[in-house]
Amino acid sequence: MKRLLAVLVLSGLSAQAQTITETFGSGANQFTIDFVTIGNPGNAADTTGSPNPVGSVGYIYNLGKYEISRDLINKANNEAGLGIAMRDMSNYGGNGAYRPADGVTWYDAVRFVNLLNTSQGFSAAYKFDSGGNFQLWTAGDVGFNIQNPFRNKYAKFWLPSIDEWYKGAYGSPGGKWYKFATGTDEAPIAIPSGTDSNTAVYAQSASQGPSNVTEAGGLSPWGTMAQNGNVYEWMETAYDGVNDDVGENRDIRGGYWASDGNLASYVRGSGGLGTGGFGFRVASIPEPSSLSLLLAGGAVFAAIRRRRSV
Repeated sequence: MKRLLAVLVLSGLSAQAQTITETFGSGANQFTIDFVTIGNPGNAADTTGSPNPVGSVGYIYNLGKYEISRDLINKANNEAGLGIAMRDMSNYGGNGAYRPADGVTWYDAVRFVNLLNTSQGFSAAYKFDSGGNFQLWTAGDVGFNIQNPFRNKYAKFWLPSIDEWYKGAYGSPGGKWYKFATGTDEAPIAIPSGTDSNTAVYAQSASQGPSNVTEAGGLSPWGTMAQNGNVYEWMETAYDGVNDDVGENRDIRGGYWASDGNLASYVRGSGGLGTGGFGFRVASIPEPSSLSLLLAGGAVFAAIRRRRSV
């Protein structure tokens, strides 16, 4: 038992620096997604952001380093006939392959995520009926999770929850919270493109358009890019925080290239599911079968930290 506890605690510490690349598709349609590992399981929530409290996650997970690009959507469409539509950006800097997939509906974002799962032999994260309508998972479904009927517990990839997204953006390996997703409490420097620290793609002209996903500002303390600026991003989470209604608005976060605000941790927005105005990134767990162990490990790690603080 002592050895298991030690492994779990060390996993929570060492996982912070890991980067994972996952491969999908085949042939000309093969593509990869880079993830960074978000450790410090069982962290205390932030009580200065929105919603309040927010950002406590009881397990280690992976979060996309970059926003999903147009190239990845095009390859997924070609591979599986998803038919995901994106906004024509001809008047907003062009439709370059490595620009973020702006103008994606929430429904299409989760269909993309479902393809990631099924292409690797895992359960789809999100349930659609035969008519293509989004549904809640129910007690009769394998993988039903009463705490989150939106997401199948046996999925490996999903749209990040508000807590998962927020922690990756405004949190840090040491547990400190920041107001901006560049590890600062002051607004980052506004740029059209680049990777210098404490910068973000915002406050630009509308015609400038977003930057390529790999050139969209400085990194967060965890190593993610563009959780401030470039394009707004969809959350899995319903705006009221309870995932029990298939049709209610979802959280959106992060601001976009032509806005001079909406980047801070205490600012969030709401988007209708059929609205085609946003981008997204993907989250994952190392292995779905290990989720219960990770949850247990996070609880143990948090308990040990509390005990040490007494």
